Amino acid sequence: MLTVLYLVAGVLFILSLGGLSSQESARKGNLYGVLGMTLAVLATAMDPRITLNPILLGAIGIGGAIGATLAARVVMTAMPQLVALLHSFVGLAAVLVGISTALDPAGGAGGSALVHGIEIWLDVAIGAITFTGSVVAWGKLDGRMSGAPLLLPGRHQLNLIAVSAIALLAVPFVATHGGPMGIVALLVMTVVAGWLGWHLVMAIGGADMPVVVSLLNSYSGWTAAAAGFMLSNDALIVTGALVGSSGFILSVIMCRAMNRSILSVVFGGFGTADTSAKPDGPVEDLSALVTTIDAEDLASELKDSSSVVIVPGYGMAVARAQHIVEELTRTLRDNGTKVHYAIHPVAGRLPGHMNVLLAEAGVPYDIVFEMEEINDDMPETDVVLVIGANDVVNPGAQTDTSSAIYGMPVIEAWKASKVIVFKRSLGTGYAGVQNPLFFHDNTDMYFGDARETVTGLVAALRQA
Repeated sequence: MLTVLYLVAGVLFILSLGGLSSQESARKGNLYGVLGMTLAVLATAMDPRITLNPILLGAIGIGGAIGATLAARVVMTAMPQLVALLHSFVGLAAVLVGISTALDPAGGAGGSALVHGIEIWLDVAIGAITFTGSVVAWGKLDGRMSGAPLLLPGRHQLNLIAVSAIALLAVPFVATHGGPMGIVALLVMTVVAGWLGWHLVMAIGGADMPVVVSLLNSYSGWTAAAAGFMLSNDALIVTGALVGSSGFILSVIMCRAMNRSILSVVFGGFGTADTSAKPDGPVEDLSALVTTIDAEDLASELKDSSSVVIVPGYGMAVARAQHIVEELTRTLRDNGTKVHYAIHPVAGRLPGHMNVLLAEAGVPYDIVFEMEEINDDMPETDVVLVIGANDVVNPGAQTDTSSAIYGMPVIEAWKASKVIVFKRSLGTGYAGVQNPLFFHDNTDMYFGDARETVTGLVAALRQA
């Protein structure tokens, strides 16, 4: 019966991943995931090896209440931080369960002592890396840590020493079958692996954080799979393999969108500040090099436009302007203007972040296009509205070989007849790179908070 229930849960998880692959089916995909996890928990509770005592039931209740509270209170802009934090819980749980199993081998799976020892070792090692790495990712995404990479001298050698220590410390643990010396080796390895996870993510700059979150998602899946082998739990093995492989595939997609490789993201320290794209002259003179526009003039320009492309970015998310942007979309479409959205794969702080925000605001799915689908249409576009985006529309990614984001595919907004950039200031984006798009002849800046400026534009459009 347990095998059948776990099999059904696994099928539901596969259906969940399939549903989450598109906006139209995402709600159904979430539902499949919830049903699958509920079934997996209930099936595990039926395992004859488990005693449902008050302490365990209390832990389940408290954990569920905390999860529900966090999910209900989180704003969409903080979703990446929440995801990173949840990954850290997976890693911490794996470490605690692994150490517990080592202290009480009878609580784990049967079979070869050698194989079981390796399972415990892998579970704890990957879990510790996932835990500390996810905590650092959460801190950077939440602004509690600097987004700049920490590049220690000889960092690659330090990582190699840590990996070697993790492998070598496995020998006394496996050889003693979890004896006192083996437990000491396991605890020392946990500390080393935790440091490695901290260092790996600390060395990664803010520009790579969407990929890092995706990669940590993959780590958490492999951690769960290792725990499944350790505990002889089919549901954990299947779920972990699904999450690990899908997270890795998503990471590869994100890296391709940034013209990066997985190894360079993990070990390269990408995202350092770069100001080579700034025009000549003091910083205080930059404002004199741009042209600005007000709501009335922009409304008049949009009235005469037949096609408009909106490029949303994290600035829109921070200002919580997605609903008023949707209202702008409806107003333009009511006036007969063709409106499309252009989404960069790494816009925001998490893969798919912008798509979720637009879906929440009720933007029709059929007018939302990915970067590669809409770039060819830019030369025929009358106006591009860049709302809170920066790095993803930076032409320096194609022209400036000294730029930190050189080679990264971007939305070619500058090819349109007119570009309007909604932004608080001329500050750099998350990658720390100045954007020469601001100084193009066909670009006007519309300064201010995204929600306030778009609200003013909608009012001006209705009066025009």
